[in-house]
Amino acid sequence: MKKVLLVIVALVMCAGAYAQIETPVRWSYAAKKLNDKEAIVFLKATIQPSWHIYSLNVKDGGPIKTSFEFTPSKLYAPVGKPSEPTPVTKYEKAFSMNVSYFEKEVVFQQKISLKSASAASVTGKLTYMTCNDKKCLPPEDVDFTIPLGK
Repeated sequence: MKKVLLVIVALVMCAGAYAQIETPVRWSYAAKKLNDKEAIVFLKATIQPSWHIYSLNVKDGGPIKTSFEFTPSKLYAPVGKPSEPTPVTKYEKAFSMNVSYFEKEVVFQQKISLKSASAASVTGKLTYMTCNDKKCLPPEDVDFTIPLGK
């Protein structure tokens, strides 16, 4: 009986190992120094066809909005709020409300105040949720490091 149970457990574990994890969004990063005191960081989401991610500005009661947290540092600080291009806004039955989202790709921008010339990169975490017309994936947290260049 124990052998049969072990075989079943092993089969279940193997099947789980072959399950495909869906990753319809890929993130990339860049920065542009404006001068010794300011930079702009760019966080780009490349989104597979039929999927979308949500705007930075989603009302309560809707999906998880995209958000960014920058790691506190003595070398830099975010200035104001991040910006985004104009999103698509449509009614989604799943949330019973109009929601704003992006398809294909989107580039978010954040102005950064450089408190030190030795600031080499900006770090933080972004949170986003992705859906298609059939399902939503759980919100995902992604750590990022964005080199500031020279």
